[in-house]
Amino acid sequence: MAPRQQPLLPSFLYAPAAASGASGREKALAPAPAVVAGAPSEPPFGKIEMFSPAYYAAGAVGGAAACGFTHAAVTPLDVIKCNIQIDPAKYKSTSSAFGVVMREQGLRGFFRGWAPTFLGYSAQGAFKYGIYEVLKKEYSDLVGPEYAAKYKTLIYLAGSATAEVFADVALCPMEAVKVRVQTQPGYARGLRDGLPKIVRAEGFAGLYRGLVPLWGRQIPYTMMKFATYENIVEMTYKHLIPTPKDQCSKPLQLGVSFGSGYIAGVFCAAVSHPADNLVSFLNNSKGATVGDAVKNLGLMGLFTRGLPLRILMVGTLTGAQWVIYDSFKVMIGLPTTGGAPAPATVPLEGLAELKASA
Repeated sequence: MAPRQQPLLPSFLYAPAAASGASGREKALAPAPAVVAGAPSEPPFGKIEMFSPAYYAAGAVGGAAACGFTHAAVTPLDVIKCNIQIDPAKYKSTSSAFGVVMREQGLRGFFRGWAPTFLGYSAQGAFKYGIYEVLKKEYSDLVGPEYAAKYKTLIYLAGSATAEVFADVALCPMEAVKVRVQTQPGYARGLRDGLPKIVRAEGFAGLYRGLVPLWGRQIPYTMMKFATYENIVEMTYKHLIPTPKDQCSKPLQLGVSFGSGYIAGVFCAAVSHPADNLVSFLNNSKGATVGDAVKNLGLMGLFTRGLPLRILMVGTLTGAQWVIYDSFKVMIGLPTTGGAPAPATVPLEGLAELKASA
């Protein structure tokens, strides 16, 4: 008999309360249900059926909360990052940028653009998470159980990329206002006067001038965010915690959500940073081109200007987003994201074969 694999985490972090007697041991060793079609706990207002319209609507609401509140919370870091990207001669480093903003604009300067940030990323989060949940299920059903299990990472990538295309259409106008307000202190006080000012000067097309670079930033970011997160969560429960996810405590599950989200966020920041520099530059300068951005920032600067601050910001942001999203799902009686079994439409008798081929 092969030696039993030792867990990498102490058992008190994940094991349920010890059962007494033979029946307790049998209960602790009983296999997890093959399909989690219900929720980890019954909410007071009733159970939401998995993959139902209510389930997808919950994903949209959770996504809006996760993205809107977290992006608004890091507005001070975003102000510094955008100014470093736009005017590297004036804002030479993160520390000096903080000093310049404080001297010239005061404490309020760090919160410029919070309103378009909150509204834009709330809309983006609703589309991104809601559509992703739909497409993850639809793409899995389209290819069938065997290929869905074998190529699950490709499904994560395809679903998240498609969702982000629509999400950025909702985000782009608010992103344009945000960048102008944050990097041009005299341009507008906020969303109320910034949005109509752009429309008067450039038409509605001016709100979408940065859409293609925004896709270039957000689509790779979101593909990395969802695919990396889903796989890290799965590997965590497979190799670090030798207990099925639905038998772990909710605080532990949410801890896994944050840790996995933070790691995913570091990869997201690195992959999407050149396009982030382009978005900031193009939204700040009327008539500017990609060539102008490369000339101003330099090819190396396009990849590195503001990157350390963005890694800190995006890592924390992504980890917090997954915690908020999964906390909302737990609150309404749904399981957390990642490390889950195959979709509920898979027959019970086929799950063992699917797990073996995955």
